[in-house]
Amino acid sequence: MPIIRPSQTSDIPQIAAIYAHHVLHGTGTFEVDPPTETEMAQRRDDVLNKQLPYLVAVEGDRVLGFAYCNWFKPRPAYRYSAEDSIYLTPQATGQGLGKALLAELSSRAEQAGVRKLIAVIGDSSNTGSIGVHRGAGFQHVGTLKSCGWKFGRWLDVVMMDKSLGLGDGNSPSESHS
Repeated sequence: MPIIRPSQTSDIPQIAAIYAHHVLHGTGTFEVDPPTETEMAQRRDDVLNKQLPYLVAVEGDRVLGFAYCNWFKPRPAYRYSAEDSIYLTPQATGQGLGKALLAELSSRAEQAGVRKLIAVIGDSSNTGSIGVHRGAGFQHVGTLKSCGWKFGRWLDVVMMDKSLGLGDGNSPSESHS
């Protein structure tokens, strides 16, 4: 049974390999060249330095997937809104692992002061990611038509969001500024 835990530096090679597969074969990300392990480590460090979660799902010493969130935009007014990212090995899809990663990520993001979690899903045909987010309580808030070009075709971006904790029900605690 896989466990979900905070990522470690030693997970980077497997994280990079999982992401490279999605870059080269999938439309969930609009990157076209896989980042190096060094770049993936820098991205992870950036997330962790912002006190945001970066998780892995592991079985033994094998990373089956990873999830993290990062601030939606760099401007201060967005400091309570984060964008989530979830990637699984092809062998781990369809087993509820994406749902479990998203649930844990949402909980940890809320603990970090995030009030709005935003999914920016590459490809409106990405029914797996859309379904995982819908199942976790995300609402569809829009589709950006034909805004990405990958694999010789135009791709949409599906936007979904979910309020965390108190959401917009009151002013956020400035202790998470």
